[in-house]
Amino acid sequence: MLLLIQEILARMPSRMALSWTLCRAGLKAQPGACEGSVGIPACSFACTPIFWRNAMAAALFSRRSLMVAAGLLAYSAHAAYPDKPIKIIVPSVAGSSPDVLVRLVGNALSLQLGKPVVIENKGGAGGNIGMQALANAAPDGYTLGYGNNATLTTNEFLFSRLPYDPRSLVPVGGIATTSSFLLVNNLVPATSVTELVTYINSSDAPVHYGSGGIGTTSHLGAEWFKTKMGLQSAVHVPYKGSPQALNDLVGGTLQFYFENIVTAAPQLQAGKVRALAVTSAERSPQYPDIPTMQEAGVQGFVMNAWGGLLVPPGTPQKVLTRLNTALNQVLQMPEIRAQLEKMAYIPLAGAPEDFGALADSERAQWGAVVKASGAKVE
Repeated sequence: MLLLIQEILARMPSRMALSWTLCRAGLKAQPGACEGSVGIPACSFACTPIFWRNAMAAALFSRRSLMVAAGLLAYSAHAAYPDKPIKIIVPSVAGSSPDVLVRLVGNALSLQLGKPVVIENKGGAGGNIGMQALANAAPDGYTLGYGNNATLTTNEFLFSRLPYDPRSLVPVGGIATTSSFLLVNNLVPATSVTELVTYINSSDAPVHYGSGGIGTTSHLGAEWFKTKMGLQSAVHVPYKGSPQALNDLVGGTLQFYFENIVTAAPQLQAGKVRALAVTSAERSPQYPDIPTMQEAGVQGFVMNAWGGLLVPPGTPQKVLTRLNTALNQVLQMPEIRAQLEKMAYIPLAGAPEDFGALADSERAQWGAVVKASGAKVE
């Protein structure tokens, strides 16, 4: 359609110019032929000034109309975004906490955007495989990815080389944040963080703490806690995932363990473990009786797990704005907020720059923790 409009615009002036040239040639051959209103010879009415005034006006009107039509076509082409399904890459397995979170938001996002939102799980290598796929995707707004505190901050310090640049990925906006509990098994003679520190330092037997794996939030949180409180005698036991670590905490193999609220809640509510503190800056609305780590005497200890949506570098700004607006609308829905609260998440609605600033601010903090712990993932 646009090519046809361009062709008409290009041809119209040249044809009129040619007609005028032929008419002038006829006038030279028969001088005065077009001077009267009757008896006009072969060049006819097309030679008269009034004809050319009307013809030029019509041509200009047609040009303007076609240009307006072309502009409307261009606008409608942009306004049509999205005009096909959108994919969100989740760099973890189906059923994981990030997967459940993104599916909840993705379903609501499809209603806002008017197109299906499909979740594609690409787990492995600490999230690096999924992030690499996002970085290599076309920057057209139809491939998004979920990035979190691991893939955007700690991974670059844990791995010798990343297959993607976390700083190059463009933030759309945050989704939610949550925190962790410092848990102990019921056999540990401590009802506060201070008592736990005393117990670890005075124990004749080794005190073990677990994690969901090298470089996970549970591991790095415990390493940071050890450094702050001088607990170098505590022994790390890494697991392949948090469920086994949590089971061994319940069974007494582990003495303490950091685990996110969502995962820890069933065991905590069943009375199988105890929470001495929560790692957020403020007390959890769901567990208001549990103090923060700072209230418990560990100054400056704030550790949250957070995540949001990203797009590949080069994605148009108008597309980014559309996605951010839709995401914020989703996070304001009462039913979505209720579901997030049920899972102990706090919405992170805001501008793309807010989510980017969060990643930047925590990158330096966790880089120092990783280096101090000596943790490496090969």
